[in-house]
Amino acid sequence: MTKSGRAAQATAYWTTGPEHGELRSEDLPAPGPDEALVRTLYSGISKGTEMVVHKCSVPPRVAKEMRAPHQEGSFPSPVKFGYLSVGVVEQGPEGWVGQKVFCLNPHQDRYVIATDALTRIPDGVPSRRAVLTGTVETAINALWEAGPRLGDRIAVVGAGLVGGMVATLLRTFPLARLQLVDLDPGRKRLAATLGVEFAHPDEALADCDIVFHCSASQEGLARSLQLAGDEGVIIEMSWYANHAVTLPLGEDFHARRLSIRASQVGVVSRARRHRRTNADRLDLAVSLLKDPVFDVFLSGASPFADLPDVVQRLSDGKLEALCHVIEYPGAQTADPNDPEPKHTDPQDTDPQDKR
Repeated sequence: MTKSGRAAQATAYWTTGPEHGELRSEDLPAPGPDEALVRTLYSGISKGTEMVVHKCSVPPRVAKEMRAPHQEGSFPSPVKFGYLSVGVVEQGPEGWVGQKVFCLNPHQDRYVIATDALTRIPDGVPSRRAVLTGTVETAINALWEAGPRLGDRIAVVGAGLVGGMVATLLRTFPLARLQLVDLDPGRKRLAATLGVEFAHPDEALADCDIVFHCSASQEGLARSLQLAGDEGVIIEMSWYANHAVTLPLGEDFHARRLSIRASQVGVVSRARRHRRTNADRLDLAVSLLKDPVFDVFLSGASPFADLPDVVQRLSDGKLEALCHVIEYPGAQTADPNDPEPKHTDPQDTDPQDKR
């Protein structure tokens, strides 16, 4: 409640039907003893997953498992979805007010949430960059799942946001070889920024110990099977939603005893599940964002009021992005040290940012 006794208001983005979304107003409850009122500064659009939701393509069989942590509504629609939100605590328990936080919350300008759902953003991590916390967390989970070793030969197939994040983390490992593989030659610039070798799928080197597949295409997965060495492992990070996938399992997969292992961020990888919590994983992810190299993934920005149009243009392919940032009123005032965002004109596209 506000000081006047009226309910506090918020505005949130809802998917209301196939390829249709809108901003809706709602009342906010007063924060409880262990809750905080957060004012959002930025949110990020996780293009792969959010376009599946936007098109109402979540398979009913896994609708429960694919819910976002603080989602409202149910698939296919209406649903309030999203999970890359950064804000500042305006009300809350002692030690929380004024704290910049990351939360796996939908696109909403203000919200009330339990403090144990918030991840404190450390000094040295700009608020705008912190929207990437959830994607870095996804990459961490995949690395925990794969367990890369000294001298490994690794390929990352698919140089979108997730694949790029995996390559970013792996670039500091003592590997014998690391290649970022993509059909789009424009991704060579991304690889160069990361300091990682780039390869077209036809030129990528085989006999890999581990292949991370992130292209969300059956062709990419089939090529991953060819790139893996005998008894090698493919870590499958793509979500195909309601698209059927056909694979040549009678070729490399069977003859060379390959393994395909799913990596999904909903639970901590089994290799660390008994010793790490989801909160531990998020704390690690946000701490890694002190490295300014991650800014390469922030490919454009738009004001919150334009969010319905931005999501549709991403769906239509009229706007290309790795992670498109949504900026909320007062964001720059709240964090004056944040890098100035590159606002995207409704007609702009960036060929570097193709998924």
